[in-house]
Amino acid sequence: MLNLLIKLFIHDSENCNEPRVRTAYGTLCGIYGIFLNLLLFAGKYAAGLISGSVAIIADAFNNLSDAGSSVITLLGFALAGKKPDPEHPFGHGRIEYITGLAISAIIILVGVDLGKSSIEKIIDPTPVEPGLLPAIILIAAIAVKIYISLYNRRIGRKINSSVMQATALDALTDTISTLVVLLSMAVAYFFKVNIDGWAGLFVALFIIYAGYSAAKDTIAPLLGSAPDPDFVRSVEDTVMAHKEILGIHDLFVHDYGPGRTFISLHAEVDGHGDFFGLHDVVDSAESELKEKFGCLATIHMDPIDSANPEINTLRDKVLEALKRDISEEIKIHDFRVVPGPSHTNLIFDAAVPVDFKIGDSKLEAMIKETVSSSFTHCFAVVNIDRTAV
Repeated sequence: MLNLLIKLFIHDSENCNEPRVRTAYGTLCGIYGIFLNLLLFAGKYAAGLISGSVAIIADAFNNLSDAGSSVITLLGFALAGKKPDPEHPFGHGRIEYITGLAISAIIILVGVDLGKSSIEKIIDPTPVEPGLLPAIILIAAIAVKIYISLYNRRIGRKINSSVMQATALDALTDTISTLVVLLSMAVAYFFKVNIDGWAGLFVALFIIYAGYSAAKDTIAPLLGSAPDPDFVRSVEDTVMAHKEILGIHDLFVHDYGPGRTFISLHAEVDGHGDFFGLHDVVDSAESELKEKFGCLATIHMDPIDSANPEINTLRDKVLEALKRDISEEIKIHDFRVVPGPSHTNLIFDAAVPVDFKIGDSKLEAMIKETVSSSFTHCFAVVNIDRTAV
């Protein structure tokens, strides 16, 4: 059914890097989700009234909150799809993350409220009347929720949407909570034991956990999470495919929302090469990154003295000493040699992971000590470069 709707309402549906197409997918899936969740709410609420089960009613209101979440998703996609303006030159894509956070908050609040109702039913239980019709409704609801989870996960991956991935996870947890409610009805029917309040409490806790998990996934890009390692490797491979580029460093990925990624990096080139020719190579690499990943890229050219074998050998020896005496994780770049009458300055950047355990000042002192002790009359002038990639 959804595939038919996509063919009917989304033009150029395979061009998922286009913001207009992403917005269309989000709008269509949001409306579709509202319809299905309202249908589930009506069915489960009726089943809850028939059986007198607080757990089924709790599960019904969980679906009603899902419908409300879909409304917020619709609003988020609409706002995130707005074009850049003078006040927001990088667009409004991060609104989608804020939308996901709002959905997570609603899910948690619904779970807390349902938890209170369930505790009241544990303290003062009321009779439950399990029957065939409520059971059929719950089984149908499980099937629908699995369907919702599958299509949200598929489309979420296709358009790289954390909101839709969170919706898929929420739908999957709903199937488990509904299954628990169904099992509580089976226990009441076959064993005459009323665990309705406990089942409702389990559903409530499950809802709260789902909201917490979704919140973590949406907060991370807002705070500035590390880029995907596979994506970083792909960027490096694309740039290094140009033989004129001898090395890269200071690679940063800036995320302004899905479909709005910016890349900046430094590319080392031969300082004795043709400036205009090398500039053309860098321009080509930037264009390839835009074409391949749908992002804007800025590459800074760093000229190095690749024709001087003495400098290259010295750089390799310095790196070997730092790895031997301090850590295998250290890398160096922008290596320069400035000789003087009494000593030689070795100027370079030392790159370490952002979570490297040694502090910058201590690491700088250790590097200087290693260089001074390993190389006669050489001093290190070093800048510590912490990077997540």
